[in-house]
Amino acid sequence: MSDHMSSAAHLPPSPVPAPQKLSHADLATVLHAGLRDFLRAPIFGIAFSLVYVLGGLVLYAVFLASGQSWWFIPIAVGFPLLAPFAATGLYEVSRRLEQNEPLNWTAVAGCVLAQKDRQVPSMAMVIMLAFMFWVFVAHTIFALFFGLRPITSSTAEMLLSGPGLMMLLVGGTIGGVMAATLFALTVVSLPLLLDREVDFITAMITSFKVVTTNFAVMAVWAGLIAVLLFAGMLPLFLGLFLVLPLLGHASWHLYRKALP
Repeated sequence: MSDHMSSAAHLPPSPVPAPQKLSHADLATVLHAGLRDFLRAPIFGIAFSLVYVLGGLVLYAVFLASGQSWWFIPIAVGFPLLAPFAATGLYEVSRRLEQNEPLNWTAVAGCVLAQKDRQVPSMAMVIMLAFMFWVFVAHTIFALFFGLRPITSSTAEMLLSGPGLMMLLVGGTIGGVMAATLFALTVVSLPLLLDREVDFITAMITSFKVVTTNFAVMAVWAGLIAVLLFAGMLPLFLGLFLVLPLLGHASWHLYRKALP
């Protein structure tokens, strides 16, 4: 993709290649490539991750100050749904490293800003709606098991009670289905939208085809993403400074392998 991103909206639709078969070894390859890109241009990964680290800390502080720290749990569970936003800039960094194009803030930021005239905002809206719906579902599940009464016990005591354990089981099942569906629709759709002229519906359909073509491999990839993101959030979100760039760059290389 050339630097004149602002004129991309006037280009004809791009052909979309058929999904390729992936192996589990490819996951190690793309993670290694993602780490390599991060180490070659760490300032970009740190800068894009800073938004999420600060956002997470602010959210936690707000819930803690309001005495509603319990509600931070469903927010944290749904937090990975928003990770693709940070990845858009990282995709462009990896693309430029791949093509040996100049790498500077003007070029990368210009690419990210140019997406407002393309299909990325529509895809972003899908992700945001999914995140908001998950928060609503989490509140509803809590109300079903605990009613509208205020929380008087500690979070640990509440979760380990009979209703608490059942709530975790039901919420985890529903949340898992929602997360798996969104993962299938977005895992390669954002890098595809950045790289080619396709509409967001086509991008989601293509992403779903990639997942169904490589179900076992993509299931492992989804698990890796979940584990790494949650691990990155545990020490005051500071681990995201490494995890988000690693996964963002690696996702670009996974897209390249899946849709060469």
